[in-house]
Parts: sequence; C-alpha cells; structure tokens
Amino acid sequence: MTAVLCAVAALLLGGCGTQKAGRGASATPLPWTVGQPSQVTGARLAGDHRTLSLATRVPSGPRPCVRGLKAAVTDTVPEHVWVQITFESPSGDRRSGCTGEKPATARVRLPHPLGGRTLIVDNSTVFTADGAKPPALRLCGRLGCHPPATGCTTASYEQAQMDADVPLHSYRSAEHCDGKWLVLDLSWRTGPACGDDSESSACSSRLGDRVFFRAGRSGWQPFLHSAAGGCREVRRREPDFPAALCASLAPLPSAPHPSHPPAASPSATAW
Repeated sequence: MTAVLCAVAALLLGGCGTQKAGRGASATPLPWTVGQPSQVTGARLAGDHRTLSLATRVPSGPRPCVRGLKAAVTDTVPEHVWVQITFESPSGDRRSGCTGEKPATARVRLPHPLGGRTLIVDNSTVFTADGAKPPALRLCGRLGCHPPATGCTTASYEQAQMDADVPLHSYRSAEHCDGKWLVLDLSWRTGPACGDDSESSACSSRLGDRVFFRAGRSGWQPFLHSAAGGCREVRRREPDFPAALCASLAPLPSAPHPSHPPAASPSATAW
C-alpha cells in the first residue's frame, strides 16, 4: 500500500508547473524563464492619476505561454518614474510552440500621482501626460517628449541628421537652410581608429554625402541624396526647391561619395 501511495504522489507532483516537449516517456520538461515584453505600445492613466494600464505584447502559441504578467515600480525621482514589466514563459525554447505574440495588459499603482513626470517603461519606452489626450499618455519618440521645432537651428539639424539614415558619428560640414528647405553636407571617418595620428592616409580616410530635406509636421524629412552640384538634380526631383539654396553648391568629390543604386538593382546596398 505504501508503494502505491508513493507512486501516485510522484505522478501528481511531476505534472505541476512544466510543459513537456514531444510525447512518451522521453519527453523533456520545458523551463519557464523570466522575460520582458518585446514592446510596450501604450499607457493609460486612471482618474486617480496613479493607476497605470500598460498595453504590451507577450508570447503566444497553442499551449499556455505566459504566467505571472506584472508591472512594478522600480524607482522614482522628481522628473521620472521607472516601471518594469515581467512575466514567465517557456518561449525561449521553440519546442514550446510559443512563437507568436498577442496583446496583453499589465497594471500597476504608482506610489504618488504621475503629475508632470515622464514614465519610463523597461528602460526604453517613454510616455508623458504633457500634450496627451486623457486617459492615454503620449508615447515619446527618438527625439524625446519635446522634440525641437523644425527650423534653422542646431537641434533641428541634429533631428534631420538622425532621420537621414547616415552612419553614427557623422558630422555636418555645411548647412543651407531657409526654414522650409534644408541641405546638409555630411561626412564620416572610415578606416582604423587612429587617435591623434594624422600622418597615415588610412587615418584621414572619409566618406561623405549631401542630403536634401523638406520641412514636415514631424520635422525635417529627407527626400534626396545627391553628390551633384547646382540645382538641376534637386529641382528635377522637387521643382519648388529654392535656387538660393542650391545654385552655389559645388559637386561632391566622386571618390568619397557612397553609391546608392536603385533597390531593384542586384548591386544595391543598404545605406
């Protein structure tokens, strides 16, 4: 009798808290590990200004893929509140079948009303109540919650450079701007990291590009990369582009200028 009871207890305990891959006696349990959502898509603040509902994406599949979804406040300062969302899932092992995603909502109550502080979720997604339509919070972009106004300013040029899809650490060598149209000449180092050594030609190797922008509702929008001088090529693309900004443009040297073949060309490269 004792042996029978022990066998029954072992069967009951063995089926708790695991998933098994495959079938039969050789099936192995899949580990449930702690993870974070792939993205946080929205945030809503209740009328008490403390209760947050966070819309997110979690693993999904034919069997249970998520348990213990929760949000927790990890830190607060006068300017910011940090919240972290976690859950447990076997999705790290593809045998679990948890290869899809589905929406889910995590809720948390702040220790104090959000007020004018920004909400930072999982250290990367930022929301603000400033300029939002309650109860939703406004999702901030790459330029922060209060991006610079489009214009002929350094902050606005930095926004344009970011959206021009040029390599990191590029720098501006010239700007031509009238508030509605903009031309940036950009260049970037290539070759080894040489420190202060300027004698080697490898250390002074550079590439460059010229990008034309028009002002849009969300900032400067690039519409042409061109090494050509003058106005012919840019006005062929955009007839309203002002001659005052392009007439004096000298052609960029052909050697250090990257080529952007049409996307359909077999030799096309990403830039």
